Amino acid sequence: MKELFILAVVTVFTLVTYYLVEPFAHSQMHKHFESEGFIYKDLPALTKKGDATRGKDLVMGAGACAGCHGIEVEGMPAPMDVVTAAASYGVNPPDLSNAGAVYDAKFLANLIKNPAHALMVEHKFDPAKGQMHPMPQFYGAGGDIDQEVADMVAYLQSIAVKQEELTPKMAFETACGRCHAVHYDKWTQIGEKPAFKKKQDELAFNTKVLDYQDYLAKYMGTLPPDLSMYIRSRGEHYIKTFVENPQNYLKGTAMPRVGVNAEAADKVIEHLEDVGDSKRHIREAVGKNVMIYMFIFALFAILWKKEVWRDLH
Repeated sequence: MKELFILAVVTVFTLVTYYLVEPFAHSQMHKHFESEGFIYKDLPALTKKGDATRGKDLVMGAGACAGCHGIEVEGMPAPMDVVTAAASYGVNPPDLSNAGAVYDAKFLANLIKNPAHALMVEHKFDPAKGQMHPMPQFYGAGGDIDQEVADMVAYLQSIAVKQEELTPKMAFETACGRCHAVHYDKWTQIGEKPAFKKKQDELAFNTKVLDYQDYLAKYMGTLPPDLSMYIRSRGEHYIKTFVENPQNYLKGTAMPRVGVNAEAADKVIEHLEDVGDSKRHIREAVGKNVMIYMFIFALFAILWKKEVWRDLH
């Protein structure tokens, strides 16, 4: 019975440390914020029902979106290569093909009207000081600006893939892939690194990546981190709440609010788990089996010891 008592004491102390002491210490060392469900309470709601046909005319015309953004689904490539775009804007403007599926509609509307406010980077871009956000505000095309913005959002939603067709990788690339690399997935800020047959081709690609990263680092203040292991080092809750509102954790950070909807956020997390913790299901299953094995082994060891000592006495 002495062995069982020792085992029980060790087990209790381990559980107390794991479930009480460690979470308490973590809560004292790191800020904790609850998610608002990606509903962006601080942004005005969409009050108009959009018309996708009118929205297309605005996106292609008065909205001037096509001047900076590609729309591959419409057969429109980006007007500049990624490095030239980064040199001009600090970061490559995203392709808008799946913007309507990845980003929250209310966020998109406010992004069109006032990018710095929607992205929560007004501290970085102050028009009074001549610090203009690289994405210009949309001041309307002569009609009801709220209706025009709703039309543009409706168009972006109409050309995007259905939510069930949006893959985790697609969600990540649209929302995060222009600033963050994922080395484990061969993803760079300018796209996936292909397999090269010639060394000079690989060198040319790497040079483009470095040039892009230089412009990005100047724009952001520092190069955004590689996200290969972030899901394991920070966890799902931290990443979700940080993406939802970076200012909560890092006041004054240059990282913008991403503006993804809840479904896209889940898919971004899923992609990071697939890349950074691809063996998690196997590991969790093996861990449970090992614990069961150790319990049975300990039980038989105790019974065997009692049997041996009984014969000796």
